[in-house]
Amino acid sequence: MKKNLSEAVWKILSCSYCGAPLERTDTGAICTKCETRYEYSPSGSLNLHPQRTKCYQLDFEIEPSHNPADGFAFVPLEENPHPQVDFNGQKIPRHLTREMMSYFPKAKTSNSLMLDLGSGSGIHKEACEHAGFKRVGFDYSAPEADILGDAHTLPFQDNSFDFVLCITVLQYMRYPFVMMQEVFRVLKPHGKLIGTVAFLEPYNGVGFYNNTHLGAYNVLQYGGFNVEKLSPSKSWSALTALASMGLFPKMPRRVAQSLVYPLEVLHRLWWWMGALATGKNNELMRLRNFAGSFTFVASKDT
Repeated sequence: MKKNLSEAVWKILSCSYCGAPLERTDTGAICTKCETRYEYSPSGSLNLHPQRTKCYQLDFEIEPSHNPADGFAFVPLEENPHPQVDFNGQKIPRHLTREMMSYFPKAKTSNSLMLDLGSGSGIHKEACEHAGFKRVGFDYSAPEADILGDAHTLPFQDNSFDFVLCITVLQYMRYPFVMMQEVFRVLKPHGKLIGTVAFLEPYNGVGFYNNTHLGAYNVLQYGGFNVEKLSPSKSWSALTALASMGLFPKMPRRVAQSLVYPLEVLHRLWWWMGALATGKNNELMRLRNFAGSFTFVASKDT
């Protein structure tokens, strides 16, 4: 059965290759310029994967300083004291946190669109719709997605979305700078980007670039974003991530986590003792250097 895309979504769709608008057909869509045809997948998702090679030109400026984030505070994410959306009583989906959700923007109108980039099985759908958005689920291969495609060449027109959610996607990108420019392009001025990226998680067989805090900041900045928050996870440490994602194959997650918990406690105690001995509070450094992932909140200010 074909996924039911709204008229608002059809209006913003574009060809993955040339960027021209698409027209609906009985079996999918056709580009109004280059006449590339796109079909529905067996699961009913509109498959807008590029069908041939596309060139994407990038320019880099080599600056005297190699640190793109001089003076930026990479501190743990705290709840927004002035949230736009009230999530009290709402279930917190996997990979999201109460702190992260407190930065969700509220839809400006009943037709405001948001892009759930890397939507997977759709576990963030309820939270996005609670914020008032018409959600577009986009994924490379998940059958539950509304649209299938490649984040390196997003099949949407410029300035299409008020909000983009990008959870654990960036590390899978072969060309992350291209992806981030694409996200910037499809986001409306003053739109919000919220997401996470892996740091000290184990390799899972398909990723390209786990990001340090500087790496994630650099990619976001290169894309054109104003980086508001870039925070190490307090609950998803390197040890927890390693135990949860394969240090003990086939072992239940909670059992695996319990095995490394004493080491986690010893690690924190050792750093605390070091702070007492030196008189320096290195807790922020510890969190940053041993985080399993980072959370980012960014905006398109132009």
